[in-house]
Amino acid sequence: MNLAATLRRVTALVCALAVAGCVVSPQAPISSVAAPGRPAAEAAHSPAASAASEAIGQHFAQVQMELLSNGLLRSDGGGTDTPYTERMLAENFIRIALYDEYARGPLGPVQRQTESRLRRWDVPVRVALRFGASVSADRRATDTARISSYLDRLSRLTGHQISLSDTAPNFFVHLVNEDERRALGPTLRSALPGLSAGEVSGITQMPLSTYCLVYAMSDGDSGRYTRAFAVIRAEHPDLLRLSCMHEEIAQGLGLANDSPRARPSIFNDDEEFALLTGQDELMLRMLYNPALTPGMTEAEARPIIFSLARSLLGGES
Repeated sequence: MNLAATLRRVTALVCALAVAGCVVSPQAPISSVAAPGRPAAEAAHSPAASAASEAIGQHFAQVQMELLSNGLLRSDGGGTDTPYTERMLAENFIRIALYDEYARGPLGPVQRQTESRLRRWDVPVRVALRFGASVSADRRATDTARISSYLDRLSRLTGHQISLSDTAPNFFVHLVNEDERRALGPTLRSALPGLSAGEVSGITQMPLSTYCLVYAMSDGDSGRYTRAFAVIRAEHPDLLRLSCMHEEIAQGLGLANDSPRARPSIFNDDEEFALLTGQDELMLRMLYNPALTPGMTEAEARPIIFSLARSLLGGES
Protein backbone atom coordinates (compact mmCIF):
# COMPACT_ATOMS: atom_id res chain seq x y z
CA MET A 1 0.00 0.00 0.00
CA ASN A 2 1.53 3.32 -1.03
CA LEU A 3 1.62 6.36 1.23
CA ALA A 4 -1.12 8.19 -0.69
CA ALA A 5 -3.49 5.34 0.01
CA THR A 6 -2.24 5.10 3.56
CA LEU A 7 -3.10 8.74 4.20
CA ARG A 8 -6.72 8.20 3.25
CA ARG A 9 -8.22 8.44 6.70
CA VAL A 10 -11.34 6.91 8.08
CA THR A 11 -14.44 8.48 6.70
CA ALA A 12 -17.41 8.60 8.93
CA LEU A 13 -21.05 9.24 8.53
CA VAL A 14 -23.55 11.18 10.55
CA CYS A 15 -27.20 10.28 10.12
CA ALA A 16 -30.19 12.38 11.11
CA LEU A 17 -33.13 10.20 12.05
CA ALA A 18 -36.21 11.20 10.09
CA VAL A 19 -39.49 9.48 9.35
CA ALA A 20 -37.93 7.31 6.69
CA GLY A 21 -34.66 6.63 8.46
CA CYS A 22 -31.44 8.59 8.26
CA VAL A 23 -30.55 11.72 6.36
CA VAL A 24 -26.82 11.51 6.00
CA SER A 25 -24.68 14.28 7.22
CA PRO A 26 -21.17 13.11 6.64
CA GLN A 27 -18.41 12.83 8.92
CA ALA A 28 -15.05 11.30 8.91
CA PRO A 29 -14.92 8.91 11.61
CA ILE A 30 -12.83 8.59 13.75
CA SER A 31 -9.81 11.50 18.06
CA SER A 32 -6.54 13.28 22.70
CA VAL A 33 -4.70 13.21 25.54
CA ALA A 34 -1.21 12.66 24.27
CA ALA A 35 -0.11 9.37 25.68
CA PRO A 36 3.12 7.55 24.93
CA GLY A 37 2.56 4.95 22.25
CA ARG A 38 3.78 1.40 22.17
CA PRO A 39 6.02 0.30 19.33
CA ALA A 40 4.14 0.35 16.03
CA ALA A 41 4.55 -3.37 15.53
CA GLU A 42 2.72 -4.15 18.76
CA ALA A 43 -0.75 -4.60 17.29
CA ALA A 44 -3.29 -5.90 19.77
CA HIS A 45 -4.96 -9.08 18.62
CA SER A 46 -5.88 -12.39 20.13
CA PRO A 47 -3.79 -15.52 19.58
CA ALA A 48 -7.02 -17.02 18.26
CA ALA A 49 -7.57 -14.27 15.72
CA SER A 50 -8.32 -15.35 12.17
CA ALA A 51 -5.70 -15.12 9.44
CA ALA A 52 -7.56 -12.10 8.06
CA SER A 53 -7.41 -10.30 11.40
CA GLU A 54 -3.73 -11.18 11.83
CA ALA A 55 -2.98 -9.76 8.37
CA ILE A 56 -4.90 -6.58 9.15
CA GLY A 57 -2.91 -6.12 12.36
CA GLN A 58 0.35 -6.41 10.42
CA HIS A 59 -0.95 -4.02 7.76
CA PHE A 60 -1.84 -1.27 10.22
CA ALA A 61 1.41 -1.69 12.13
CA GLN A 62 3.14 -0.90 8.83
CA VAL A 63 0.77 1.99 8.15
CA GLN A 64 1.59 3.55 11.53
CA MET A 65 5.33 3.17 10.98
CA GLU A 66 5.08 4.81 7.54
CA LEU A 67 3.06 7.72 8.88
CA LEU A 68 5.44 8.29 11.79
CA SER A 69 8.49 8.07 9.53
CA ASN A 70 6.97 10.85 7.42
CA GLY A 71 6.49 13.14 10.40
CA LEU A 72 2.76 12.51 10.66
CA LEU A 73 0.51 11.41 13.54
CA ARG A 74 1.75 14.32 15.65
CA SER A 75 0.62 14.39 19.26
CA ASP A 76 1.84 17.89 20.18
CA GLY A 77 -1.47 19.65 19.53
CA GLY A 78 0.11 22.18 17.18
CA GLY A 79 2.75 24.85 17.70
CA THR A 80 4.48 27.85 16.17
CA ASP A 81 4.62 26.04 12.84
CA THR A 82 0.81 25.84 12.69
CA PRO A 83 -0.52 29.37 13.34
CA TYR A 84 -4.16 30.27 12.75
CA THR A 85 -6.19 33.46 13.03
CA GLU A 86 -9.71 34.13 14.24
CA ARG A 87 -10.93 34.13 10.63
CA MET A 88 -9.28 30.78 9.96
CA LEU A 89 -10.79 29.35 13.15
CA ALA A 90 -14.25 30.60 12.20
CA GLU A 91 -14.08 29.33 8.61
CA ASN A 92 -12.69 25.97 9.73
CA PHE A 93 -15.50 25.63 12.24
CA ILE A 94 -18.13 26.45 9.61
CA ARG A 95 -16.76 23.86 7.21
CA ILE A 96 -16.43 21.16 9.86
CA ALA A 97 -19.61 21.75 11.89
CA LEU A 98 -22.01 22.92 9.18
CA TYR A 99 -21.12 20.79 6.17
CA ASP A 100 -21.27 17.08 5.43
CA GLU A 101 -18.71 15.08 3.51
CA TYR A 102 -21.18 12.35 2.59
CA ALA A 103 -24.78 12.14 1.42
CA ARG A 104 -27.09 9.19 1.86
CA GLY A 105 -27.38 6.84 -1.13
CA PRO A 106 -29.36 3.63 -1.73
CA LEU A 107 -26.22 1.52 -1.27
CA GLY A 108 -24.75 3.56 1.55
CA PRO A 109 -22.95 6.91 1.89
CA VAL A 110 -21.92 8.80 -1.24
CA GLN A 111 -19.08 11.31 -1.05
CA ARG A 112 -20.52 14.75 -1.75
CA GLN A 113 -19.96 17.98 0.18
CA THR A 114 -23.31 19.43 1.19
CA GLU A 115 -24.41 22.19 3.53
CA SER A 116 -26.02 20.94 6.71
CA ARG A 117 -27.16 22.31 10.06
CA LEU A 118 -25.45 22.69 13.39
CA ARG A 119 -25.60 19.40 15.31
CA ARG A 120 -24.79 18.56 18.90
CA TRP A 121 -26.16 16.81 21.98
CA ASP A 122 -28.53 18.56 24.35
CA VAL A 123 -28.86 15.54 26.65
CA PRO A 124 -26.06 13.97 28.69
CA VAL A 125 -23.77 11.79 26.57
CA ARG A 126 -23.47 8.36 28.18
CA VAL A 127 -20.71 6.38 26.49
CA ALA A 128 -20.66 2.59 26.71
CA LEU A 129 -17.57 0.62 25.68
CA ARG A 130 -18.09 -2.73 24.01
CA PHE A 131 -15.03 -4.93 23.53
CA GLY A 132 -14.79 -7.94 21.29
CA ALA A 133 -13.61 -11.21 22.83
CA SER A 134 -10.33 -10.74 20.94
CA VAL A 135 -9.37 -7.76 23.14
CA SER A 136 -7.24 -8.80 26.11
CA ALA A 137 -8.02 -7.78 29.68
CA ASP A 138 -4.92 -5.57 29.82
CA ARG A 139 -5.85 -3.87 26.57
CA ARG A 140 -9.41 -3.31 27.78
CA ALA A 141 -8.15 -1.69 30.96
CA THR A 142 -5.85 0.65 29.02
CA ASP A 143 -8.52 1.59 26.48
CA THR A 144 -11.11 2.19 29.20
CA ALA A 145 -8.76 4.45 31.16
CA ARG A 146 -7.82 6.44 28.07
CA ILE A 147 -11.39 6.91 26.91
CA SER A 148 -12.57 7.84 30.40
CA SER A 149 -9.83 10.48 30.67
CA TYR A 150 -10.66 11.79 27.20
CA LEU A 151 -14.38 12.05 27.97
CA ASP A 152 -13.54 14.05 31.10
CA ARG A 153 -11.50 16.40 28.95
CA LEU A 154 -14.30 16.77 26.41
CA SER A 155 -16.81 17.45 29.15
CA ARG A 156 -14.63 20.22 30.59
CA LEU A 157 -14.12 21.76 27.15
CA THR A 158 -17.78 21.76 26.16
CA GLY A 159 -19.39 22.29 29.53
CA HIS A 160 -21.62 19.35 28.61
CA GLN A 161 -22.07 16.14 30.59
CA ILE A 162 -20.05 13.42 28.82
CA SER A 163 -19.01 10.29 30.68
CA LEU A 164 -18.61 6.52 30.63
CA SER A 165 -21.87 4.87 31.66
CA ASP A 166 -23.68 1.60 31.21
CA THR A 167 -26.89 3.13 32.51
CA ALA A 168 -29.11 3.86 29.48
CA PRO A 169 -26.10 4.53 27.21
CA ASN A 170 -26.68 6.54 24.03
CA PHE A 171 -23.17 6.54 22.52
CA PHE A 172 -21.68 3.09 21.88
CA VAL A 173 -18.00 2.56 21.12
CA HIS A 174 -17.16 -0.92 19.80
CA LEU A 175 -13.53 -2.05 19.74
CA VAL A 176 -13.61 -5.20 17.65
CA ASN A 177 -11.45 -7.18 15.27
CA GLU A 178 -12.28 -8.09 11.68
CA ASP A 179 -14.32 -11.18 12.53
CA GLU A 180 -16.23 -9.51 15.36
CA ARG A 181 -17.06 -6.43 13.28
CA ARG A 182 -18.51 -8.56 10.49
CA ALA A 183 -21.00 -9.97 13.01
CA LEU A 184 -22.16 -6.54 14.26
CA GLY A 185 -25.21 -6.29 11.96
CA PRO A 186 -27.91 -7.20 14.52
CA THR A 187 -26.29 -5.03 17.20
CA LEU A 188 -26.03 -2.08 14.83
CA ARG A 189 -29.62 -2.36 13.63
CA SER A 190 -30.82 -2.49 17.23
CA ALA A 191 -28.75 0.51 18.29
CA LEU A 192 -29.56 2.67 15.24
CA PRO A 193 -32.93 1.59 13.83
CA GLY A 194 -33.65 2.99 10.40
CA LEU A 195 -30.28 2.31 8.78
CA SER A 196 -30.48 0.80 5.33
CA ALA A 197 -28.90 -2.53 4.48
CA GLY A 198 -26.21 -0.65 2.58
CA GLU A 199 -25.40 1.50 5.58
CA VAL A 200 -25.18 -1.52 7.86
CA SER A 201 -22.87 -3.26 5.41
CA GLY A 202 -20.73 -0.11 5.32
CA ILE A 203 -19.68 -1.13 8.83
CA THR A 204 -19.78 -4.92 8.67
CA GLN A 205 -17.90 -4.89 5.35
CA MET A 206 -15.72 -1.90 6.20
CA PRO A 207 -12.92 -1.54 3.64
CA LEU A 208 -9.29 -1.56 4.68
CA SER A 209 -9.03 2.13 3.74
CA THR A 210 -11.34 2.96 6.65
CA TYR A 211 -9.54 3.02 9.98
CA CYS A 212 -12.65 3.58 12.15
CA LEU A 213 -16.00 5.31 11.87
CA VAL A 214 -18.93 6.79 13.73
CA TYR A 215 -22.63 7.13 12.96
CA ALA A 216 -24.62 9.74 14.91
CA MET A 217 -28.37 10.20 14.66
CA SER A 218 -30.56 13.19 15.35
CA ASP A 219 -34.28 13.78 15.41
CA GLY A 220 -35.26 15.10 11.96
CA ASP A 221 -33.75 18.51 11.17
CA SER A 222 -33.52 19.48 14.82
CA GLY A 223 -29.78 18.96 14.91
CA ARG A 224 -30.12 17.36 18.34
CA TYR A 225 -28.21 14.11 18.54
CA THR A 226 -29.91 11.22 20.26
CA ARG A 227 -27.66 8.20 19.57
CA ALA A 228 -24.24 7.39 18.19
CA PHE A 229 -22.33 4.24 17.30
CA ALA A 230 -18.56 4.14 16.74
CA VAL A 231 -16.43 1.25 15.52
CA ILE A 232 -12.67 1.06 16.03
CA ARG A 233 -10.49 -1.74 14.70
CA ALA A 234 -9.04 -3.81 17.56
CA GLU A 235 -6.10 -4.66 15.29
CA HIS A 236 -4.76 -1.10 15.39
CA PRO A 237 -1.39 -0.44 16.99
CA ASP A 238 -1.34 1.91 19.94
CA LEU A 239 -1.24 5.39 18.39
CA LEU A 240 -3.67 4.66 15.55
CA ARG A 241 -6.02 3.17 18.11
CA LEU A 242 -5.84 6.28 20.30
CA SER A 243 -6.20 8.51 17.26
CA CYS A 244 -9.41 6.75 16.29
CA MET A 245 -10.78 7.15 19.81
CA HIS A 246 -10.11 10.87 19.69
CA GLU A 247 -11.52 11.57 16.27
CA GLU A 248 -14.59 9.35 16.31
CA ILE A 249 -15.80 10.48 19.71
CA ALA A 250 -15.20 14.16 18.90
CA GLN A 251 -16.95 13.84 15.55
CA GLY A 252 -19.82 12.05 17.24
CA LEU A 253 -20.27 15.18 19.38
CA GLY A 254 -21.02 17.30 16.31
CA LEU A 255 -17.81 18.20 14.45
CA ALA A 256 -18.86 15.87 11.68
CA ASN A 257 -16.92 16.94 8.60
CA ASP A 258 -13.27 17.12 7.55
CA SER A 259 -11.52 20.02 5.86
CA PRO A 260 -8.12 20.04 4.11
CA ARG A 261 -7.69 23.67 5.27
CA ALA A 262 -8.03 22.90 8.97
CA ARG A 263 -4.58 22.94 10.58
CA PRO A 264 -3.68 22.01 13.22
CA SER A 265 -6.60 19.62 13.45
CA ILE A 266 -7.61 15.98 13.51
CA PHE A 267 -10.57 16.95 11.30
CA ASN A 268 -8.35 16.74 8.26
CA ASP A 269 -7.64 13.65 6.17
CA ASP A 270 -3.91 14.35 5.90
CA GLU A 271 -3.08 12.45 9.13
CA GLU A 272 -0.67 15.15 10.29
CA PHE A 273 -2.18 15.14 13.78
CA ALA A 274 -3.19 12.02 15.64
CA LEU A 275 -4.72 13.63 18.72
CA LEU A 276 -7.05 16.52 19.49
CA THR A 277 -5.27 19.84 18.89
CA GLY A 278 -5.57 23.29 20.42
CA GLN A 279 -7.72 24.49 17.53
CA ASP A 280 -9.95 21.44 17.85
CA GLU A 281 -10.49 22.30 21.50
CA LEU A 282 -11.60 25.80 20.53
CA MET A 283 -14.02 24.40 17.96
CA LEU A 284 -15.57 22.13 20.57
CA ARG A 285 -15.97 25.09 22.91
CA MET A 286 -17.67 27.03 20.11
CA LEU A 287 -19.94 24.12 19.21
CA TYR A 288 -21.37 23.88 22.72
CA ASN A 289 -21.51 27.62 23.39
CA PRO A 290 -25.13 28.55 24.25
CA ALA A 291 -25.01 31.36 21.68
CA LEU A 292 -25.31 28.65 19.04
CA THR A 293 -28.29 26.31 18.93
CA PRO A 294 -28.81 22.94 17.23
CA GLY A 295 -30.46 23.17 13.82
CA MET A 296 -28.93 26.54 12.88
CA THR A 297 -28.01 27.05 9.23
CA GLU A 298 -24.72 28.57 8.14
CA ALA A 299 -26.43 31.91 7.43
CA GLU A 300 -27.89 31.99 10.94
CA ALA A 301 -24.75 30.84 12.68
CA ARG A 302 -22.01 32.66 10.73
CA PRO A 303 -22.03 36.03 12.54
CA ILE A 304 -22.15 34.29 15.93
CA ILE A 305 -19.30 31.99 14.96
CA PHE A 306 -17.06 34.91 13.99
CA SER A 307 -17.88 36.67 17.25
CA LEU A 308 -17.00 33.54 19.24
CA ALA A 309 -13.74 33.07 17.32
CA ARG A 310 -12.81 36.68 18.00
CA SER A 311 -13.45 36.33 21.72
CA LEU A 312 -11.51 33.07 21.95
CA LEU A 313 -8.44 34.42 20.16
CA GLY A 314 -8.50 37.89 21.66
CA GLY A 315 -9.19 39.80 18.47
CA GLU A 316 -6.41 38.28 16.36
CA SER A 317 -7.09 38.59 12.64
